[in-house]
Amino acid sequence: MLTKASQHKHIMRLCLTLLACLLLTSCNPSDPVESAPHINPTKKEIVFVTHNGPSTYYLDNDNQPAGMEYDLAVLFVKEYFPSYEIRFLVADSISDVIPSLLKAKAHIAAASLTVTDMREHLVQFSKPYQDTQQQLIFNNEVNNKPKAISEIFDKKIAVPAGTSYAERLTGMQKKYPQLKWLSKSHTNTETLLEEVADGLVDYTLADSHLAALMQNYYPNLDVAMPIGPQEQIAWAMSKNADPQLIIKVNAFFAKIKQDGTLRNLLDRYYGHNNRLNTLDVTTFLEHSNSLLPKYIHLFKQAENITGLDWRLLAAVSYRESHWDTYNTSPTNVRGLMMLTEGTADLMGVTDRLDPKQSIPAGAKYLLKLRDSMPERIPEPDRTYMALAAYNIGYAHVEDARVLAAHLKLNPDSWADVKKTLVLLKNPDYYTTAKFGYASGGAPVIFVESVRSYQRILERYQPNNNLNANPFKVAFAN
Repeated sequence: MLTKASQHKHIMRLCLTLLACLLLTSCNPSDPVESAPHINPTKKEIVFVTHNGPSTYYLDNDNQPAGMEYDLAVLFVKEYFPSYEIRFLVADSISDVIPSLLKAKAHIAAASLTVTDMREHLVQFSKPYQDTQQQLIFNNEVNNKPKAISEIFDKKIAVPAGTSYAERLTGMQKKYPQLKWLSKSHTNTETLLEEVADGLVDYTLADSHLAALMQNYYPNLDVAMPIGPQEQIAWAMSKNADPQLIIKVNAFFAKIKQDGTLRNLLDRYYGHNNRLNTLDVTTFLEHSNSLLPKYIHLFKQAENITGLDWRLLAAVSYRESHWDTYNTSPTNVRGLMMLTEGTADLMGVTDRLDPKQSIPAGAKYLLKLRDSMPERIPEPDRTYMALAAYNIGYAHVEDARVLAAHLKLNPDSWADVKKTLVLLKNPDYYTTAKFGYASGGAPVIFVESVRSYQRILERYQPNNNLNANPFKVAFAN
């Protein structure tokens, strides 16, 4: 067994090897990190280094920057450096992130970095803001679920170079010398998960929140087993960073944990991840190819009328009727958008089974509900609450908001309101609500399912006006 001193020396040797590899992999003159200017200490700007991905930084459907790390960075600068500009350096891969700090190309790495022993020898981390678990991911159509690590020794395993996954496998190799893998440069975890889904790679490692997100797009991805203990995600800074910057970063995370901002952001990006099961996703993808083409032009026309993304409308319709225009519930809710008689009359619909009437009417009604929400409710929470109202009625959503305020939660946050919606079936709460009992779990399931279906459509279907992949990111200057 290694002594602490021996372990330290071993880690230092690994760190020096990793550092050399990291610096070598980022010396391509065309690389964004290599070509980026050094930090200008006289310039009032905060530079963040990140990398492209659905959990970090990407361009949304309006070609605007988005992502968990992007939102956090913007909030931080707005709060603690209001007179400063913010600039993002988008690295080609996660292996280029830490070198950018070491080369003084960025102040902060906001790149969904897990805190590891090796990385702590190279950089310093903020207080962690998210927990995660490394998981071994496989294709359940190609391989059987392994019961032990020994069953994957002869399989093709790949992870991105310079990541905590490679570090974890290196540590495991001491116990399992037969364990072999390929560390791939110029790639990322999302790409390797796609390769697993396509049968090109047998296994890869991924953080639990990212794996759950990608399972919404590739239902044949499955979790073989957790790898190692739970880990924490944090921002990173160089060892010689301004101490005041570190203090402000830590104060920022303490504040947003306390006031609920962090909880809301985590819900925005990951709250819907586990709503759909494998069969749900598989069936949805099949229907997207067989049924959606019949109605896609109507959803796009409805977007032109209302301004609501057609993929949101299509997701609502699928959740309501599975794109079956003749769908009728026992309570006589009918059609692609499952309109009640009252809603149909309100929106001027004479035939609820006519897609040309049902789709625009459902879109206009959803817009009406969204516009009825208090203006102070921000997006996307405003749309989420409108979706809940579409399912259960505006009055019950308002009851849930009132209850949220009473319980000292945020009535303008969907992450909090969905907690109180489910309480409206409890007599301890609904007896004091203005509109009484409600099956509040149904609208929560409805909203989270719609969110998942919309994200799948956004990945595979182009924007009505912009033929762009929402995960394809242009490098920031």
